[in-house]
Amino acid sequence: MSKASVLIVDDEPDLLELVSLTLSRMNLATHTAADLGSAQRLLRTEPFDLCLTDMRLPDGDGLDLVAWIQENRPQVPVAVITAHGNVESAVRALKLGAFDFVSKPLDLGVLRKLVGSAIKLGTRGDGGAAASGPRLIGRSQVMHQLREMIARVSRSQAPVHIYGESGTGKELVARLIHESGARSEGPFVAVNCGAIPTELMESELFGHKRGSFTGAVADKKGLVQSAEGGTLFLDEVADLPLHMQVKLLRVVQEKTVRPVGEAREETVDIRILSATHKNLAQLVAEGRFREDLFYRINVIEMRVPSLRERSEDIPELAEAILARLCQRMRIQPPTISPEALQALVAYPFPGNVRELENVLERALTLCSGGVITAENIKLRAVARPLPEAPRPVALDTTSGGGLGNQLEDIERAAIVKALEQTRYNKTAAAKLLGMTFRALRYRIKKLGIE
Repeated sequence: MSKASVLIVDDEPDLLELVSLTLSRMNLATHTAADLGSAQRLLRTEPFDLCLTDMRLPDGDGLDLVAWIQENRPQVPVAVITAHGNVESAVRALKLGAFDFVSKPLDLGVLRKLVGSAIKLGTRGDGGAAASGPRLIGRSQVMHQLREMIARVSRSQAPVHIYGESGTGKELVARLIHESGARSEGPFVAVNCGAIPTELMESELFGHKRGSFTGAVADKKGLVQSAEGGTLFLDEVADLPLHMQVKLLRVVQEKTVRPVGEAREETVDIRILSATHKNLAQLVAEGRFREDLFYRINVIEMRVPSLRERSEDIPELAEAILARLCQRMRIQPPTISPEALQALVAYPFPGNVRELENVLERALTLCSGGVITAENIKLRAVARPLPEAPRPVALDTTSGGGLGNQLEDIERAAIVKALEQTRYNKTAAAKLLGMTFRALRYRIKKLGIE
């Protein structure tokens, strides 16, 4: 079996020698290039399982190479070496499609973990999540787009923020990203940020040392450290208090954590996914969520559609839910009458898939004769039809452009169009877009529209 091959791009001979020696000890074949042009020539002619590039090159920079690889060799994961503290460059690289980043001075332990994960991604033969694992049900266009996005972000280590209404399945999407990626053999640790008491949050997330406070009778590993080698999923991240947002920012930026009562920081190897049903950009504009943390965890943004946007999926969803419920109860699944199915499809489901499951579980207990009728479907009254949520715009998954760039292009186009329609009156444009003036001003600044 041939060795996996890594291309190392840097104009510093000492660093090239150090990285080559480290990877050779991992039984990997290495090739080196001192500039952008040489790297592109090698990538055109040689097969590589990973490209590791410095950000500063004599004839360009690492971002140029990341973009070139995404367009010409998208199957090759690329990681960047950044200057210490230069997180802005790392975030830009991740938005362009980089697998991950490592900071100078190189921590060889961190480097080995990064390379191991990237090589594992390239050698996986299962094509993503196992067939017996979690899956998204539905054949609608919005679900097809969502699956495409999951497949693409699973090839990266970039932080992903998942948003959507309550009950749409945000945690399922996070699990699929984990199961489809290089960290699938590691743990998936889900944390509900709104369920941990504020006074216990730091200890629960980061752990503590024995004697650090009253009741700390032994060392305790935090939830962050429990996700080592895997994925940390922060559900309802908008509920994090501001003082914890500061501490989480350091985990995201430096990949280190300090347990309560510990003098030294520990390095952690985790991927962070987050989710909320709230508008984080709005919370940033209101000063209730840190802008710098929002920028870090929102490298890639993914929206989960509501059930009313994909009502054509309800029959398939209902069948799968009933099959699961009946398997647990050890009974034969009933059939759903056409009238009952029509009632389900016509209902807007403000509680989304979670509400559909509750409705079907209730109907299962009420039905008789192996048939769920319209009388068994108990739907709560909805005062008025819920507004149709905006449908996701199909992303170009063939061009090789970074996900972050594609999403930003969509947002930029919408804002520019609103500004043009209102003759660049930002107050009127914000009203047209359904956001506050402060939120619009923040987005204009971030997207560089001015």
